[in-house]
Amino acid sequence: MHHNHVDGQIATWLGERQASTYADGRRCDEIGYLQCKLILKPDRFTSARVFKEFAALVQRAAETTGVGFQHTPKFMQRPEVREVLFLDTGGYHLYNNAFIVRRRIAYEDGFAIGDPEIVFKYRSDDMAKAQALDVRPKIDGKYKIKFKLEVMPLKEKIGGLRRLLSHNVEFGLSQAPEAARIVMSSLGHMSLPELAKIFPALSSISCDGPDDVSLVNQTIVEELLQDICTLDFGHRTAATANLGLWRSRGDHHAFVGEFAFQLRFAGPDDISHKALNHCERFFLELQQVAGDWLALTTTKTGAVYRLKGNPPQAHE
Repeated sequence: MHHNHVDGQIATWLGERQASTYADGRRCDEIGYLQCKLILKPDRFTSARVFKEFAALVQRAAETTGVGFQHTPKFMQRPEVREVLFLDTGGYHLYNNAFIVRRRIAYEDGFAIGDPEIVFKYRSDDMAKAQALDVRPKIDGKYKIKFKLEVMPLKEKIGGLRRLLSHNVEFGLSQAPEAARIVMSSLGHMSLPELAKIFPALSSISCDGPDDVSLVNQTIVEELLQDICTLDFGHRTAATANLGLWRSRGDHHAFVGEFAFQLRFAGPDDISHKALNHCERFFLELQQVAGDWLALTTTKTGAVYRLKGNPPQAHE
């Protein structure tokens, strides 16, 4: 018997795309990631035990919706620690134009390890805009483009979905000697035009006022990240879910938490709609189960920008 299968919101969003080309004739990037995110109230995070408490809620939502749930080996280890900082002008010209520049460094046993990672993002809820923006950097080395459909709860109530398209590029600092100044720019040694030489997409910003780029709110974020489980949505579609806490270096003020899991696929046609609908049911159920934990109106980046009480004009 043939059932008329009604697609959920996520599958519908993934099917929506405007394929065209960038200025050099290359075909536009396709969405290759689906990331579901819940922003959590920071006051819940009082000790490492909280990671286990939230994992139990995730497990409950998985059982209710028939999603496979398995703790990951890392669940029993200590959370990973990373340092994150954002760069912008004093007038937030990047953020107010929906751009983000971030640097992240991983720590192990108190020491920085590996290559500092630079991430450049453009975010919009408009598919045509997000896809048409060419995020490719002008660097000599390797970089990785990640075009993501990010799904979050509605801002006004639990039990719904809203989306943000995040068109990202990331690279290790060793791949871009010309970007070494970015690291120094936290001390205020870089201008927006200099940054636009590395990220040409930024040259569209008209900058009124000072154009020097520095550390947003003088804040270095300490990120604690803990893998908690693997979620299996069937149809060869599984994702690792993690829980993160962002706090400011120095006073250890916890200002935002996040639960997230990400599905990766070769292109929008490469993922089963049944798995997407299963994922959506689980995500809606988790909002109900974890309702008391949710901070609906913010994003992690938004929280950093608002730390000192001067909100930018966010489009997120």
